[in-house]
Amino acid sequence: MSNYPLLSLAIWIPIVAGLLVLATGGDRNAPLARLLALLGSIAAFVVTIPLWTGFDHAFVGMQFVELESWIPRFNINYHLGVDGISMLFVVLNAFITIIVVAAGWEVIQEKVGQYMAAFLIMSGLMNGIFTALDGILFYVFFEASLIPLYLIIGVWGGPNRVYAALKFFLYTLMGSLLFLVAQMYLYFQSGGSFSILEWHKLPLELGPQIWIFLAFLIAFAVKVPMWPVHTWLPDAHVEAPTGGSIVLAAIGLKLGAYGFLRFSLPIAPDASHELSTFVIALSLIAVVYIGFVALIQADMKKLVAYSSIAHMGFVTLGFFMFSALGIEGALVQMISHGFVSGAMFFCIGVMYDRVHSRQIADYGGVVNTMPKFAALFMLFSMANAGLPATSGFVGEFMIILGAVKLNFWVAFAAATSLILGAAYTLWMYKRVIFGDVANEHVAELSDINAREFVILLVLAACTLWMGVYPQPFTDVMHASVNDLLHHVAISKIQ
Repeated sequence: MSNYPLLSLAIWIPIVAGLLVLATGGDRNAPLARLLALLGSIAAFVVTIPLWTGFDHAFVGMQFVELESWIPRFNINYHLGVDGISMLFVVLNAFITIIVVAAGWEVIQEKVGQYMAAFLIMSGLMNGIFTALDGILFYVFFEASLIPLYLIIGVWGGPNRVYAALKFFLYTLMGSLLFLVAQMYLYFQSGGSFSILEWHKLPLELGPQIWIFLAFLIAFAVKVPMWPVHTWLPDAHVEAPTGGSIVLAAIGLKLGAYGFLRFSLPIAPDASHELSTFVIALSLIAVVYIGFVALIQADMKKLVAYSSIAHMGFVTLGFFMFSALGIEGALVQMISHGFVSGAMFFCIGVMYDRVHSRQIADYGGVVNTMPKFAALFMLFSMANAGLPATSGFVGEFMIILGAVKLNFWVAFAAATSLILGAAYTLWMYKRVIFGDVANEHVAELSDINAREFVILLVLAACTLWMGVYPQPFTDVMHASVNDLLHHVAISKIQ
């Protein structure tokens, strides 16, 4: 493990780069703003590479730990660390930031500096969420990350952007207030400590655990989002610019799911077992019902947004089966969803930039004018539907395998999502891409340029790599997942 403060660098390099981009003066120096943003995002990604290469797969516990006193009076510390559960998300977040900066390179022409800066600052704040080991530090990053995304949707979004941004902000903020109340309770129960790792060791009775679990559930369910608090997501995706949709799907939705593993299961293990049937039921509703909702969408972005809710339903299902297959499958699904959903939203953005419509009915025969794009879009559509040899298959297969051990009917209900996923994704692809050229707008389309081709090619490589050879990802998380399951199982026995 490195002696360098890699986690602090992963947090503060993109934030400082974002502030430097803001200092360029916006549109007066747009080329400089773009260049600084790209260099800042690449530098932030480079410092995360040693996290992967230097990570000890066999070590159980936090690695690359940093600990400094922040507010001594209340025992609040600047405490950072990663384990096999969180490290991959730090790397994914830094990687997606480069994709987002490149995606907005030519598309964003107004307030360029502010746009790029918002993504860089948000990237740093999200890395703070994945690495924070102090409850208040986690909460500060958790809430602060709302602000850049709120601005991205509200300033650069579509016609109803203000409504979508407000709805997103209010939903997530209200959920977080209960999270803060639960933290205050844990602070006093632990004798005045905000250390998340110390909270994991608290011998709480079942009654308090249930209340804490419910507070966490509301906060994290909104972020995932789980049914029925999912309604903000389709609005946010439809109105957000392409970059906003990519980062919201690839990273934003993972924050709530990560919260379940860092807070709900280890702090309230008995309540997690007690209420697991309830959470599994909500997850299956998201998987099946939302799949049918996606099937009837006329807007491509809204269809992929509902698809994300269904895929994240798989994730929460995997968590609450309390098996290594389930949790590792859910983590793989989260990483895969970052690649695939990001690529899907980018593909829709590519078409929207040319035709200025997201309606499926406004397309048809795109393969005739954009053959390279059609080929890459097909790969991501297949991955979204869970085709074997793509990353979309691996996580879902592991979760269904784990569900079979738990209950056949739970596995059967979960497996219907593979059918529904194929139905809504491939039906959309068929109507948009295949057939004769539908109208003059499609006839005038130009195929993807070099920048768009490189972005899609990189995402395609990641999707295939994880689908064909997922072992590098599962090896990282294996020891941490087993340790978490051991902790939850021992608590249940006691």
